[in-house]
Amino acid sequence: MVSEVNPLSHTADKSHEHHQHHHHHDDAQGFVRAVEHASEQRGLRLTPLRKEVLELVAAAGKPVKAYDLLDQLRERHGNAAPPTVYRALDFLLEHGFIHKLESINAFVSCHHPAEAHQVPFLICDNCSSAQEVCDERVAELIEAQAKAFGFRPQAQTLEVHGVCKNCRKS
Repeated sequence: MVSEVNPLSHTADKSHEHHQHHHHHDDAQGFVRAVEHASEQRGLRLTPLRKEVLELVAAAGKPVKAYDLLDQLRERHGNAAPPTVYRALDFLLEHGFIHKLESINAFVSCHHPAEAHQVPFLICDNCSSAQEVCDERVAELIEAQAKAFGFRPQAQTLEVHGVCKNCRKS
């Protein structure tokens, strides 16, 4: 009998490098500084508005919708328009500084703003928290399966809905 190894188990081949949670930016300002540094390294222009939208996403601590960001900008500036927010979000998405959670149409800061990567999310249906799964083996497995089927992926969106540990306790 052939023993199968779960490619997602921690006993699988350790030659795959995967992200550890110690790289996560838990504080909003630390995250913004990391994005500023990454922007500088890549020659990107992080305008004051883009930075402000980034700060709002980071400070939210959970997925935030574009119109909630717009409302916050209007409180500060009075005249913010939807296209302004969407252009800033598009820039931040394009360069991997934030992620869009398609199933709930909301945005979260990226745990690894200096690296381009595709990651799955665990989304709590009770409190709306989202946890980035920092293990590139998941994306690699999906890409390998796509290749096996002769499919050429252009984007990956994997969002798992359920109830988080904190909500399960209450």
